[in-house]
Amino acid sequence: MPELQGQCMCGAVTVTATPARDALGACHCDQCRRWTSSAYVSFPAEEGYAALGPVRTFTSSDWAERAFCSECGSALWYRITLPGEMHGQTQMAAGLFENAGGGTLKLELYIDKKPEGYVFEGERRQMTKAEVESMYAQPEEGDSQ
Repeated sequence: MPELQGQCMCGAVTVTATPARDALGACHCDQCRRWTSSAYVSFPAEEGYAALGPVRTFTSSDWAERAFCSECGSALWYRITLPGEMHGQTQMAAGLFENAGGGTLKLELYIDKKPEGYVFEGERRQMTKAEVESMYAQPEEGDSQ
């Protein structure tokens, strides 16, 4: 996949990232809808992405943080902070990049939280709140998983 160049709304933050695959995802959880006033549309980024400028992060849950431009508030990325195999996985905001739209929407998260008026065309994997949150559940003490 080619490296993409993007920026926040005001241009204070520039971002360079390589998509891990040619696929977009949309999240309808309460936090993403509050953060973006819509679904958070993103792509998985390879390690080694870079952001220059006034980036701020916010710990938004027990398993993740969100980054944004401290000047204009543009959403930048969502990163897994939970220890384990998903630690560090980052979902870059697709809207930062003019050519990120080449990816196809392949995943919708928190589908049971999606407002009725939000409709995407085509087939894709859809996961409910319970399915998504089970991926981030901490194993109970003595659980070998």
